[in-house]
Amino acid sequence: MIEIVAFQKKKYFYQKLKTMKKLIFTLVFASAFTAVKAQEDKKMELKQDYNKWSVELAGGFNKPLNNLTPGYAFEVVSPYTVDFSVRYMINNKFGVKADVSYNSFQEKNNTAAFDSEYYRANLQGVANLGRIMNFETWTNTLGLLAHGGLGVGRIENGSTKNTVLNALAGITAQVKLSNHFALTVDATGIANARQSLNYDGKANANYPFGVMLNTTAGLTYYIGKNEKHADWIVLKSEEVIALEKKVAELEALANDTDRDGVVDYLDAEPNTMSGAMVDTKGRAIDLNKNGVPDEIEKYVDSKYKTNSGGTITDAETIKNLVNGGYVSVFFDFNKTTPTTESTDAISYVLTYLRNNPSASVDIVGHADEIGSASYNNKLSADRANNVKETLLKSGIAASRLNVVAAGEDTSADKSSDSARQLVRRVTFKIK
Repeated sequence: MIEIVAFQKKKYFYQKLKTMKKLIFTLVFASAFTAVKAQEDKKMELKQDYNKWSVELAGGFNKPLNNLTPGYAFEVVSPYTVDFSVRYMINNKFGVKADVSYNSFQEKNNTAAFDSEYYRANLQGVANLGRIMNFETWTNTLGLLAHGGLGVGRIENGSTKNTVLNALAGITAQVKLSNHFALTVDATGIANARQSLNYDGKANANYPFGVMLNTTAGLTYYIGKNEKHADWIVLKSEEVIALEKKVAELEALANDTDRDGVVDYLDAEPNTMSGAMVDTKGRAIDLNKNGVPDEIEKYVDSKYKTNSGGTITDAETIKNLVNGGYVSVFFDFNKTTPTTESTDAISYVLTYLRNNPSASVDIVGHADEIGSASYNNKLSADRANNVKETLLKSGIAASRLNVVAAGEDTSADKSSDSARQLVRRVTFKIK
């Protein structure tokens, strides 16, 4: 009768070990298949950079499920278990890890005392169930890993030692704390083969197998310079990345920064003053072509042309308009003499300087991109000096006038004549 019971128990543990082996091999082969698939399928090659390495330290309790010598008994759970692992993710779904663990067993009160320990080392396959089951659709902070593998272990009781083979499988729940840390809770089942010692360290007369459970809580640290680890990144194919980039470009094209009703990519003057009337190219309307938009000109005139003939009533606003580029002197191609219409802009600056004796001004020359950079630097300086000469002859001291050669203005479309005309100019910066 005893032999029949022993045989049935052996058969039971053989079945358990066989089931666990199947699960382990499934995880390992799935990891290998995924790695090969990623190499072969170029159309779905994933481009995002992410961290792949991590280390974890965990501690908790263990529960042997069998292999006790008569007269010996364990606590419901035995403290303590310590586990350290290093993990590498092949992609965001599958990986491998190596871990080592130490288990200490404790007898139940009022039972025979013993002092035994269990050491093990395993190589495991890992499946990120959180990514496989698309957890990201409802959470970005909870994850789930499945793991399983094979290894070796050793049961010790004083000088008595027993080296065993083992197979294990488990589930790890994750809580993301940051891009580099996560809390974990793990439950793992371990089955030993060739176990000639019971977990209490006494000789095992009946069973070549042993089964135990480990439950631990730990902290994972993600290694690497990238923002996210494979555990938490959602990979996208080249097609999805290209589509998202295209959508972003279309959204950018639809921007209207100055809110003048002309989208930025068609706007030749993307910083038009709020409320100013513009043409179909987003340029403030300047019917008399004097270098000052009509609405701004009307405002400036109302401030300059007082009945007393003199004092600016809102000097700070005038200064802001001038410094904002709304008062400019324009030039024809390769010319250093201002266009006839835009000399009014010089008059506005001149009037401001006369009414504000402590003010000085930077006279900033610009050129389009036609020609060499060195030639355009000189051309922009000559344009600024021409305007400076006009202000000098109008009685403004040279100490108040500073020439700045800004050279080429690359903000305009080089192939567009009308766009280049807008950047052949002198602007002012009142100080």
